[in-house]
Amino acid sequence: MTVQIQDSQIEAIVQQVLAQVNGRPGEMPRSAHYRGVFATPDEAVKAAYAAQACFRRVSLTQRKAIIQAMRETAIENAQMLAQTAVTETGMGRVSDKVLKNLLVAEKTPGVEILPNDAYVGDDGLTLEECAPFGVILAITPVTNPTATVINNAISMVAAGNAVVFAPHPASQKASLTTMDLLNEAIESVGGPRNLLTAAQEATIEVAQELMHHPLIPLICTTGGPGVVDAALSCGKRAIGAAAGNPPALVDDTADPEKAARDIILGHSFDNNMPCTSEKEVVVTAGIADALMAGFRKAGNAYVLDRSLLPRLEEVVLNEKHSGPNRKYIGQNACVILAELGIQADEEMRTIIVEVDKDHPFVRHELMMPVLGVVRVRDFEEGINVAVEVEAGLRHSAVIHSSNIYHMSEYGRAINTTIFVKNAPSYAGLGFGGEGHTSFTIAGRTGEGMTTARTFTRIRRCALVGAFSAV
Repeated sequence: MTVQIQDSQIEAIVQQVLAQVNGRPGEMPRSAHYRGVFATPDEAVKAAYAAQACFRRVSLTQRKAIIQAMRETAIENAQMLAQTAVTETGMGRVSDKVLKNLLVAEKTPGVEILPNDAYVGDDGLTLEECAPFGVILAITPVTNPTATVINNAISMVAAGNAVVFAPHPASQKASLTTMDLLNEAIESVGGPRNLLTAAQEATIEVAQELMHHPLIPLICTTGGPGVVDAALSCGKRAIGAAAGNPPALVDDTADPEKAARDIILGHSFDNNMPCTSEKEVVVTAGIADALMAGFRKAGNAYVLDRSLLPRLEEVVLNEKHSGPNRKYIGQNACVILAELGIQADEEMRTIIVEVDKDHPFVRHELMMPVLGVVRVRDFEEGINVAVEVEAGLRHSAVIHSSNIYHMSEYGRAINTTIFVKNAPSYAGLGFGGEGHTSFTIAGRTGEGMTTARTFTRIRRCALVGAFSAV
């Protein structure tokens, strides 16, 4: 039987539980600006814990209404949140971030994805249902700050949890603005206050304190390998969505002009910030010239003469050529081209240049619109090179081919969480492709495209003797 409670009852329970966990009664401490933001990590966790104590008594129907309100708020504010993220971080394209915000608002699954199984027989009735973890710590990245907060919030709340967010310091304002709006939406339809919380400071120390807080049983980390390593080593259940270096393999049977257009679109989406975006191209010799001609014909890609490669390396790589120059991460292609003395407008989506398989443009995730293209002899060598440069991250990969056997062989060899065939990489996120979306893609720990189901525990309830099979 579901239990429905009124706003006044919710508020009373929140105050009572918070008084117990804080050791003092009275009004909950909170930021004067953002809903759910607290002075210390401990206060943020305890407030979320109190909110979840109320939320677990909320009916499934009301939970659905809360998720719907969150979706509507995210859609209404998609433009503003995208602009806030670009202004704060200085990275990405506003128009593309709007699309990401709309994608997660519309295609992140809610309560409907939670399975329930029932077994009825002579020995009674057994139910298996999805139960919440309680309070989840969600560590979110600078690359997709607003989209990840929306996506995580919908999934985790749909599963019945409260969430403590630990945003990347460089995207704190955008992340907390998103959280504030979602909290407002939750409260507007009778949900508890502080179902989403965060600490006022965004630092490594704060994240570490939150990881080890006794009231947090589950950590979900979306970011680089360092923060995922930290989460996995803290002794708790952790879901890790780390970086990727997705290769796009183009074989002799592909349509070279379509492949070129699709690769440009996927690679340059939000200036290559998504971890699913094509980071390098491996192309077989028989179609390589046609593919390069396709890039030129597309009109929104600048195919760089190899004589300018050393100068491009000086601009976009760090001093040791061991990774990207942070100054150009997420910048428009025209900004980078200007450093080479080449004038272009903002419609120019990417810079493409041929390199060998060991070049830094291929081996490192640049997260900027610079795309290295590697020629190989044949499809077999193409698979070997693609698997090598993907480096076992098991994140995402793309193929352009009309040979179904090549698609299958490559898919088994690369063994990534997302595998896209004959489309821009973002089709794997459900943008222009079928299926739900997620911006926490847990290839590292194996959960894959996370949903509300990911953030639940399976609870079995057995009732013996009260029922018999009909």
